[in-house]
Amino acid sequence: QLGKLLIRCSTIFLISFSSQICAIAHVTAKTMPHEDTGCRKGSAPNIRDPASRELSVVVPSYNEEDRLPLMMDEALDYLEKRQKRDPAFTYEVIVVNDGSKDQTAKVAKEYCKKYGSDKVRVISLEKNRGKGGAVRTGVFSSRGKKILMADADGATKFADIEKVEEGLNNLQPWPKEMAISCGSRAHLEKDSIAKRSYFRTLLMYGFHFLVWFLCVKEIRDTQCGFKLLTREAALQTFANLHIERWAFDVELLYIAQRLKIPIAEVAVNWTEIEGSKLVPFWSWLQMGRDLLFIRLRYMTGAWKLEAKKSN
Repeated sequence: QLGKLLIRCSTIFLISFSSQICAIAHVTAKTMPHEDTGCRKGSAPNIRDPASRELSVVVPSYNEEDRLPLMMDEALDYLEKRQKRDPAFTYEVIVVNDGSKDQTAKVAKEYCKKYGSDKVRVISLEKNRGKGGAVRTGVFSSRGKKILMADADGATKFADIEKVEEGLNNLQPWPKEMAISCGSRAHLEKDSIAKRSYFRTLLMYGFHFLVWFLCVKEIRDTQCGFKLLTREAALQTFANLHIERWAFDVELLYIAQRLKIPIAEVAVNWTEIEGSKLVPFWSWLQMGRDLLFIRLRYMTGAWKLEAKKSN
């Protein structure tokens, strides 16, 4: 009798606790603004307008005055050589200065002077919004048929864009002109584990399990910052995005799966660069919370997916 009573009490407690968590997730849900500053009607450029470039590269940057030059030099060297080989290839690089306290904006603007504001643009946010918010701002102001997210640290070799482009092309025909190709470091996992502490390895596996269990089952590496999207896929996913910090990649892919956008995962070269803004325990704890809330908020209807229209 005592055992049955304990089981019944435990069940009631779990149901009550789960209900409270769902209620908290629903009540505390915040919606993203319907339009970012760079995407208001009448402003230019605008993700809703027809593309006028072949490629837009969005580089979120927070206190990156030291690491940004190496990434920009490599990226622009590749893009300029590609344009010389193929004059029809046009591009733009959008550096989103995410409320940096150092000279990130000044460093980025030097590239505007060198390559011209038509090829390199800098968008500065007054307050730090987080990587997801910075990428979203850049995407909403992009002009490319394809839009590449690339981290400011240059950890992924920029020439690997050809690999993710191939992954994107292999998904054709694209339903409603939508497709996403994700760079992946999953093939490097064994080597990275050998260099990590047991604690960090445990956190990594815990995060991967939560991603798989709660949100995204088909992609092994959701967090690689090297993702290529068609213009329509970028509009539909980022216009529905809510998470602004580290877990935004997971919500992005969760939205893509819900919208039945085909996704490719492509192995890329990756090197760990010093100066990461990710604090292992606290950042992963925040991401774990965000993963749970992503699932609960969509499940309870606090967040809903809406089809977005282009001009």
